[in-house]
Amino acid sequence: DTVSEGGWHGFSGHTDFGGMGMPAVLDAMVAELFAAYAPAFTMYGGLSRGVANVLAAYAPDDIRTLVCEKLYSGEWNGTMCLTEPGAGSDVGSNRTKAVPVEGRPGFYALTGEKIFISCGDADFTDNTVHLVLARAPGAPEGTRGLSIFLVSKHHYTDDGGLGARNGAYVEGIEHKMGIHGSATCAISFGARGPCLGRILGEEGQGLKIMFHMMNEARLEVAIQGLAGAASAYALSKAYAAERVQGVDVAQHDQEGAQAVPILRHPDVRRMLLWQKVHAEAMRSLIYKTALRLDHAHHLDDPAAKREARGYVELMTPVLKAYCSDKGFDAAVMGMQVLGGYGYTREYPLEQIARDTKIASIYEGTNGIQAMDLLGRKMAKGSGVLFLNWLGEVNAELDRCREWAELADAVAAVEKARDSLGASAMHLGGLGMEGRVHQAMLQATPFLDQFGCVALAVETLEQARHALLGLKRGDLSEADGRFYRGKLANVRFYTRSVLPRAVALGKSIRSDDDSALSDDLFV
Repeated sequence: DTVSEGGWHGFSGHTDFGGMGMPAVLDAMVAELFAAYAPAFTMYGGLSRGVANVLAAYAPDDIRTLVCEKLYSGEWNGTMCLTEPGAGSDVGSNRTKAVPVEGRPGFYALTGEKIFISCGDADFTDNTVHLVLARAPGAPEGTRGLSIFLVSKHHYTDDGGLGARNGAYVEGIEHKMGIHGSATCAISFGARGPCLGRILGEEGQGLKIMFHMMNEARLEVAIQGLAGAASAYALSKAYAAERVQGVDVAQHDQEGAQAVPILRHPDVRRMLLWQKVHAEAMRSLIYKTALRLDHAHHLDDPAAKREARGYVELMTPVLKAYCSDKGFDAAVMGMQVLGGYGYTREYPLEQIARDTKIASIYEGTNGIQAMDLLGRKMAKGSGVLFLNWLGEVNAELDRCREWAELADAVAAVEKARDSLGASAMHLGGLGMEGRVHQAMLQATPFLDQFGCVALAVETLEQARHALLGLKRGDLSEADGRFYRGKLANVRFYTRSVLPRAVALGKSIRSDDDSALSDDLFV
């Protein structure tokens, strides 16, 4: 109730339908705070807002305002229903059927089953509405034949009053490793009685319309990874400052040496700095991408809007996959900082790890994100999206060259950039030769290399701004520490993390296709 009364569900929602209309970049900041506090609960609001945004763009006029207002207010919650038993991520194998209802234009009777439906039901909202992918009679096989329907748990009147049950029922709740605070459901449509749905758009436009929500959800997943990393770092640092164990390594052979907080131990400090720099660099890249999303929607210059949209397209699979992976890694590293206590439920690190792990799996597994990056985004317009991003990287490197303090970091980023470009050229060449399996074998390593370089650029840019801040002088003690921390970040990242990108590049270009051997896995 507190979240709903504060209007947080509709923070970035359309003002015509009860939302606040805040920009995406502010929404990303708010979403990080909520996800850091309660990721499972936060999913309800994020999915509901995503459903409302789809309806605002595609729903018939007679239901658009009503349903959007209910979702933005938190009175109702919303889901998207794609996955079916046995199909997994192969959305084109969808078997759910939708048959037009005679005498009721736009209404269809749905029959089928969906699984792994996040937030599929709730006892703190009055109603649940689902966006359901289904196939109308005569539709072609595969994704081209899918349409999308709005299915409500309860039938409702024109003024929002709830009536009889619709034939959409929860048949079971998945037993999950994490995010226990949200219900992940198996839902049947039409098995216990007629299930009516309203079509959005036209037949065959289902996946196109659903991607309106899926791309938004993928950015939300990246934020979930960031929130996991930031929470893990904050908790690990606080614990390390208080937990007294072992003497300083420089005094290990001195009689009477006193035990010190584990924050004094070099290996603990290494883990904490790894968490810190990844959380801060991911935050920068996510917020920057959200700002480009605002530009894509609101700038007046068509060329600038296209360029901003291209940036978001390119970065979405990178953010979804890389930030979710690194968020989980940071949580696991936090468990390591706590040692045995990190493995117990007495401390929250193990829950952060469990809650964050799902982020690499849903909204398209990270392997699918890698294939999307390599097979679609890198190839679009003969590589124009990637080339535009490289142009921005080069411009930032030029700005950083003006600072002698950043010379080593600039050189390291240049080396990693060149390695990434060489990997892109190599994989593009494999594709042109028709060696598709060999290219896709390296899709995930390529995304990892891309993400590692992208975070390096963010770390370098932050260091440049920190130098500008330090140059101004007259800083508070806290501001001084903050800026000096950014300089430590860039040194650590470019020396201890970024070399991995160059190593990945060598591996990608090695043409190792051992995993494709027919003699394996028999």
